[in-house]
Amino acid sequence: MVTVQDTELKKGIEQAIAKARKSSMPILVSEVQKVDHIEPLSFFSAGQKKYLGERFYWKDPSDQIFMSGLGICQHIHDNQNSDRFFHVEKMWKRIIENGIIFNAFQEAGTGPLMFGGFSFDPEKKKTPLWSKFSDAIFHIPKFLLSKVNNQHYLTTNVLCTENDDFSLAEKVFLERQQILSLVSQQMGIQEAAIIKKEEVNPEKWKETVKELVSHLKNGELKKAVLARELRLYFNDDVSVEGVLKRLLTEQRESYTFAFESNGDCFLGASPERLVKKEGKNLYSTCLAGSIARGKTEEEDERLGQALLGDDKNLTEHRFVVEMIKEAMEQVCEKVQLPDHPVLLKMRDIQHLYTPVVGVSKNQSSLFQLVDLLHPTPALGGFPKQDAVKMIREIEELDRGLYGAPVGWIDHNGNGEFAVAIRSALIQGNEASLFAGCGIISDSDADSEYNETKVKFKPMLSALGGMEK
Repeated sequence: MVTVQDTELKKGIEQAIAKARKSSMPILVSEVQKVDHIEPLSFFSAGQKKYLGERFYWKDPSDQIFMSGLGICQHIHDNQNSDRFFHVEKMWKRIIENGIIFNAFQEAGTGPLMFGGFSFDPEKKKTPLWSKFSDAIFHIPKFLLSKVNNQHYLTTNVLCTENDDFSLAEKVFLERQQILSLVSQQMGIQEAAIIKKEEVNPEKWKETVKELVSHLKNGELKKAVLARELRLYFNDDVSVEGVLKRLLTEQRESYTFAFESNGDCFLGASPERLVKKEGKNLYSTCLAGSIARGKTEEEDERLGQALLGDDKNLTEHRFVVEMIKEAMEQVCEKVQLPDHPVLLKMRDIQHLYTPVVGVSKNQSSLFQLVDLLHPTPALGGFPKQDAVKMIREIEELDRGLYGAPVGWIDHNGNGEFAVAIRSALIQGNEASLFAGCGIISDSDADSEYNETKVKFKPMLSALGGMEK
């Protein structure tokens, strides 16, 4: 069993309670300890009973950072339509500025951090589908396991109030040790079988595509992305752990994430970075234009070359490059990107890909760039505001967190957000899968429909729904 030492945390809790009594506001205490090997997915599974609905999981494509969070130390949410990025950042900064932090390691992704995301469009009419998630929703976990460059760190976060007493420390130590005692136990995964697949109004979706194409031929809007939903029904509750395990095996080159809220879980394996901040270095990704993988090397090469030479996909990609470059230039001292896209090959699909790197200005924050970038033309359209307005008016789907920024930020301002595509919302014994594609003036409704079917594949496979 993994054990940790009762080091500075007890002293910090005493200080925080005293500070809370003086200020009449809650004070965060956070302590980081280096620990022996703990598998992040096992840590996530260890919280299955006690913290169900209060967990998150994250892995980046390079396998440099894995994170599992259990419990909610502090819940940060905002349902305002305007300035939600600013308000969340303001609340986060206030918590950190007043907090007591013991972190001798200063590795990105350790110490107090918050994980969560923003809805795609806060002005879109809400449906019951996303009732468990706010338009901006983040959790500071009670316990965070971070695997950074193959080193393991355990962060314990405690929110102390003026009404707490010093027995709080013993309660936290006991709770932490109970979790660690479960990590080495093999958790059984109950496999649920799909009993029904339901495409939500596919013919209506294709008609909407045709109507949008007519509009694009006669207006200033150049591109808009339309998404649709595939609903799955199972014979038992879906195991989040089981789905994550398959995603980690089948979609290794992706951002793998899971975020629970009030019993529902949004999870996926996205190939698309929105932005990463590491000190002053900023990284973003232009990912637009896609085609299926081939069944043979020859077919795969042929399809890839066809994508690289396809005018429709290159036009879509150029919109994304221009927008991201312009956004990065607003917050960076310099920006670098190649002249031409290359292929990014995933298991089921290949994309046109252009990386963007910048050096941020001193005052630039991660949330500032998330605000500027979301949504990129790859998920919204071009021009941005016109495209989002069009989607709001004609798209049947309530996207919620689909296509939106999901990720994390730590107490030093480092962090990373992915664009939440190749994703699903699990609700007990049901799951909604989401996929979209960019519509421009020469789009064909049947071709776009088939493209969404390809984009459903990663999650459909992880949920056990691919035909053999």
